[in-house]
Amino acid sequence: MPSRTELSGRIDEHVFTSELLRGNPLGDPHERPLWVYVPPGYDDEPDRRHPTVYVIMGYTGQMEMWWNRTAYRNPFPVEADAVFARGEAPPAILVYVDAWTAYGGSQFVDSPGTGPYHSYLCDEIVPWVDAHYRTLPDRDHRAITGKSSGGFGAMITPMLRPDLFGALATHAGDALYEYCYLPEFAQCVRHLRGYDGDVWAWWKDFRSRTAFTRPEDESLLMVLGVSACFSARDDGTPELPFDPRTGVLRPDLWQRWLDLDPVRMVPRYADAVRSLRAVWIDGGTRDEWYLDIGAEAFRQAIVDVGLPEERIRFELFEAGHGRIEYRYPLALAWLCQRIAAQSTG
Repeated sequence: MPSRTELSGRIDEHVFTSELLRGNPLGDPHERPLWVYVPPGYDDEPDRRHPTVYVIMGYTGQMEMWWNRTAYRNPFPVEADAVFARGEAPPAILVYVDAWTAYGGSQFVDSPGTGPYHSYLCDEIVPWVDAHYRTLPDRDHRAITGKSSGGFGAMITPMLRPDLFGALATHAGDALYEYCYLPEFAQCVRHLRGYDGDVWAWWKDFRSRTAFTRPEDESLLMVLGVSACFSARDDGTPELPFDPRTGVLRPDLWQRWLDLDPVRMVPRYADAVRSLRAVWIDGGTRDEWYLDIGAEAFRQAIVDVGLPEERIRFELFEAGHGRIEYRYPLALAWLCQRIAAQSTG
């Protein structure tokens, strides 16, 4: 199998200093890894500019994990490189963005509970890449792609910033929250019985031992972390959108989550949605968070506001939520074919 040093293109590994993340509420680093992949032939054609695809990660994802291997499969950077080496898509620049937080992720939004990660991506990373690489610096030639929480980020970012992004791919992205999140809330209420209903007692315990050694860890981390992103107080304190003992929803906080449901956002950002050049949506028919249903709902929502169906690629795969990296290069090739343009200078 190819190694990191055997790519046909090249990955430049940078350390990016973010002024926006400096002094963030969790004390997370403001210096972040930023990887930029340039395709084969990039250095041989100094006048050629390229479309750009921004690649963002799912919850708890960290940059080095892009090189993790699943048995009998290559990691995504190798498969992405092969897409271009085989000529399956016009050459493109890929930008791997880090948005990790102490809670495991940022959901790529600005929040007093985590920091301005949406602005960091849009107002710092994008201009820096355009200034340092030969991109086609226009929204029609810039896409964003991700899985799970990264798929959520890929759905909402072009709605919030249609001036920057004109295409997206979402793989099992978080959507239709009554199905993907409400069952998780019920599990958390059960888990918190062992902590007298106090999520902070669990958090203290979690941080005192090896992570993910108890069955409650994954659910509680996700719900606490997303609460920090979606329903934090102005002082940065995360507030759960449900009573941790009874499970009763807290309507004002739950509404803040619903306001960031991509399915519900589409009508509010209909003009931005109609302007998209390409939208890839997929899900797994056995997804543990029912994100295949969210994918169906998101597809219908963007059709309902008038995005032509010929700009949409939708597919459900016989799969669960994990081990779906084989879908990433399919979407990458499809996106690049739609955001490419011949340009010089």
